[in-house]
Amino acid sequence: QRPAFGKAIAEHQAVAFHLAEMATGIEVARAMCHHAARLKQSRVRCIKEASIAKLFASQMAETVCSKAIQIHGGYGFINGFPVEKFYRDARVFQIYDGTNEVQKILISREILAGH
Repeated sequence: QRPAFGKAIAEHQAVAFHLAEMATGIEVARAMCHHAARLKQSRVRCIKEASIAKLFASQMAETVCSKAIQIHGGYGFINGFPVEKFYRDARVFQIYDGTNEVQKILISREILAGH
């Protein structure tokens, strides 16, 4: 709730829009992950759904963290500040357990195979 131009930063329309977009992206990513998990629990083939969920969630994590850094201003880059660590973690998520490029290959193969 740092102030900028005489009011709390969250009260500025541009920041409010960022927060709304961030929350929407997080909820969509969460729903996609839950959907893939339900399919897996039901022992249904879910390579495409799991890859789509991981791809979208990892991209959204980086986007959300990038916007959070922008909102926090200079504090977003300070080593040890939570937002900076979240961004690094989001980048690792795009690499760990199958890069985003690998996820795209898996998705396209599943689509072309009719799954």
